[in-house]
Amino acid sequence: MPAPPDPVEALISAWETELPDVLGPSSELSKRLMVLSGELGAATRRELTAFGLTAAEFDVLATLRRSGAPHRMKPNELSRSLLLSSGGTSNVINHLVAGGLVEREPDPDDGRSTLIRLTAAGITRAEEAVRAVAAAHEDLFAGVPAEVLRTATEALRELHAARTKKKTSMHA
Repeated sequence: MPAPPDPVEALISAWETELPDVLGPSSELSKRLMVLSGELGAATRRELTAFGLTAAEFDVLATLRRSGAPHRMKPNELSRSLLLSSGGTSNVINHLVAGGLVEREPDPDDGRSTLIRLTAAGITRAEEAVRAVAAAHEDLFAGVPAEVLRTATEALRELHAARTKKKTSMHA
């Protein structure tokens, strides 16, 4: 059975015909990353729906869970970690509090501040959702040889490092 058509190949080919001066060395990479990102995002959303979570809620639960016991952080730390505004983080936290997955508690080191802490139900939901999302991502790459995955991961790591180095030198 022939391999299915490659939509990125078709897109790049069309642009090479229509606007060949627009494509650069990163064009195909960008399109392939966008396709993979879309597929990963769709797989993630499918799993989160089963847990009654939005992507932002999942991010908060996962961030708190991976922070280690006692699974709590200051709201501004969560905002920075998630790249959300403080207002956006507050809305997500309010929803998670209402669902019994997190709670606000006084900060023992600063009487004016609060901490956001996972409840026992929040820990369970976070762990179940993380496992389900990880399994969905594994399924997406099922059949891809391990060496191809390792090579792609290393190439993306190097790409990120090169971009970070370039950004740092531009701002120096």
